Amino acid sequence: MTNRRSFIKSTVAATLSAAAFPNIFSANKSGSFFTLGKVKGRWLFQDPKGKPFFSVGLNHFDSATLRYPENEHIWQDKYGNDQFRWIKEGVKPHLKDWGFNSVGWVQEVTVKQNAHSANWSYEEYQALNMPYFHMLPFIETHSWNPWHKNADLLSSSFEDWCDYVARSNCTRFRDDPNLIGYWYSDCPTWTWSRPHNKWRGPMFDPDQLKTKAGRKELFDLARHYYQVTHDAIKRYDPNHLIMGDRYEANMPLPMEIVNASEGLVDVVSFQDFKDPATHLADWHQKTGRPVLWADGAQGAEVHDHTGRYPAGTYKENNGAWYAEMLKGLQKNPGAVGAHLCGAFLRNRARTRGLLGEQEEPDAPNNDLIRAANKDMSKWVKQFS
Repeated sequence: MTNRRSFIKSTVAATLSAAAFPNIFSANKSGSFFTLGKVKGRWLFQDPKGKPFFSVGLNHFDSATLRYPENEHIWQDKYGNDQFRWIKEGVKPHLKDWGFNSVGWVQEVTVKQNAHSANWSYEEYQALNMPYFHMLPFIETHSWNPWHKNADLLSSSFEDWCDYVARSNCTRFRDDPNLIGYWYSDCPTWTWSRPHNKWRGPMFDPDQLKTKAGRKELFDLARHYYQVTHDAIKRYDPNHLIMGDRYEANMPLPMEIVNASEGLVDVVSFQDFKDPATHLADWHQKTGRPVLWADGAQGAEVHDHTGRYPAGTYKENNGAWYAEMLKGLQKNPGAVGAHLCGAFLRNRARTRGLLGEQEEPDAPNNDLIRAANKDMSKWVKQFS
């Protein structure tokens, strides 16, 4: 532990903020990994070949959706009970056809209590063989999580846990050029909670924000959290970007938290199911940092003829709304990506997906999503 703490102290001065990234992409520059930079006045990712890259990603992939009694024959007959074959022959071709160029977050809602499926392994991402982001379970205080308690962020055991998470994950991922960066928690409940996790309370008492001392305490706590997680990753993987937490854009988010992440997290990311184009423009203006719409969608309720979905819950993706949000992000010089909540397959918990349980497409909306994604692909070429 002594050596680790010495490492953390020694790396503080070497930490780079987003502002330290190159201002202009070099036309001939290429490297081994994704990075960030500015070109023609806006932030964008730079891919390993040196080209500007705006991440257009899809979230939530779970092959168990093909193993209901009514559709298991698809899983057995088409994919041979093989997860890697499903990713290669089922997932990737659809993503390419729909115009997505990355995978944002693979874990999927599995039950109404908001339990999520397991994360993908290194081998599963290799089967995908396209750009992706990977989530690291440093803390499990996601807004949808009703089970885990708040971690003691200042404890030595938290440092040990972060080292384990990074050692078990990042050592394997560090040489993969398709990995863009690492996520942390999905909508962490820093100063708020949901009814289903009210028992644990927020990570920090919001009443303390009424005083200058309380606001400093929050900044110091968040800074320590981002420092420990940052250094745990860099200890095992010096190559990839750090995406940090995926904040909920429609809940309280004190500036102390966002400011504490500067220099330790490369992109400020948000879940937003309401108006990501407007909210991300506000956050870029506040911070000057790159911002990413990490999760969100809108859907219209439709009549379910199968009886498998609870009344009023089966929804189709709103392709027109999604296209409108992408157009709005094009106007934001800080926006570097947009990830649709999805999901890839509609199950009976999320009740929304680009494909149904029989792999039937959500045809009208998928066409709108495909057109919007291809428009983004054309748009980003102007920055080459």
